Amino acid sequence: MKEGKIPPELLKSLVFNNIKVRNEEVILRPEIGEDCAAIDFGSHACVLSTDPITGAVKNAGALAIHISCNDVAASGVRPVGIMITILAPPEAAEGDIRRVMEEAGEAASKLGVEIIGGHTEVTSAVNRIVISTTALGKVRKDRIVRSSGAKAGDDVIMTKWAGLEGTSIIASDKGKELEAVLTPEEIESARSFIDNISVVEEGVTAGEFGANSMHDVTEGGILGAAWEIAESSGKGIDIYIDKIPVWEVTKKICSFYGIDPYRLISSGSMLITASKGAELAKLLEKKRIPAAIIGRITEAGRNIIRNGNISLLNPPDTDEIYKALK
Repeated sequence: MKEGKIPPELLKSLVFNNIKVRNEEVILRPEIGEDCAAIDFGSHACVLSTDPITGAVKNAGALAIHISCNDVAASGVRPVGIMITILAPPEAAEGDIRRVMEEAGEAASKLGVEIIGGHTEVTSAVNRIVISTTALGKVRKDRIVRSSGAKAGDDVIMTKWAGLEGTSIIASDKGKELEAVLTPEEIESARSFIDNISVVEEGVTAGEFGANSMHDVTEGGILGAAWEIAESSGKGIDIYIDKIPVWEVTKKICSFYGIDPYRLISSGSMLITASKGAELAKLLEKKRIPAAIIGRITEAGRNIIRNGNISLLNPPDTDEIYKALK
């Protein structure tokens, strides 16, 4: 099998089809593109999301905190607690685990999220440190935003820039190779993209505004997330690819490794659909969160539009980052 998230059809047949129990307290369940689960606690719900970090070496502890908190934020919820599991190979040193937890602790502190538990283990089942986190948040049941809530006519708003996480990971792990095409200043700039990896503020802002759907952009990049929103909502989508913001240093890195920046892992960016997209984009910009309208939800058809030419928007495949990390 290919590295990365398994394709949607395999996710359905291998994973979803083997979930047999449906408890009435569960109000948000696994679906293609859905970022979170939610459990009914009366007037409020507990929103949860879990994710691993497997591709990054440097900044892995910080990334582990942000990716799960970002998913919770995609429901319009501010995360309050997070659990972390660390699996380290026997050759790992104590300092490696300390570094992961220092990074995680600092990232959680910046978000105001408490690390409330987890598990730490040394095992030969892994050949490098693997980190898995589960974030939790609390929200009124009627305020949960779903990835599946997109409506025909919605604007598709994207925050920040494509490929933020992938750019940071590649620059951190492959800096020596990149000296062939980037200046030291460009490499350092690319590494610093980790500082923009949180989407908690835009998630909470869009939730309060009344967004119809949100999806944190992770593996599969902007185009993968756009397809997943359309798939989970049972709608079509038009993406105007020339309107997707991409940093110049990301373009250089992607060109060097033969990577499509629009399908590169992009934590730090949120896709949001809303009936008044221009108003929401303006509100986000007021809060110093870059935002651009890059498409529209339609009744049917999933298309990429470039210079007036239309091509099919395909489901996400193996993330482009693996072309650089192999």
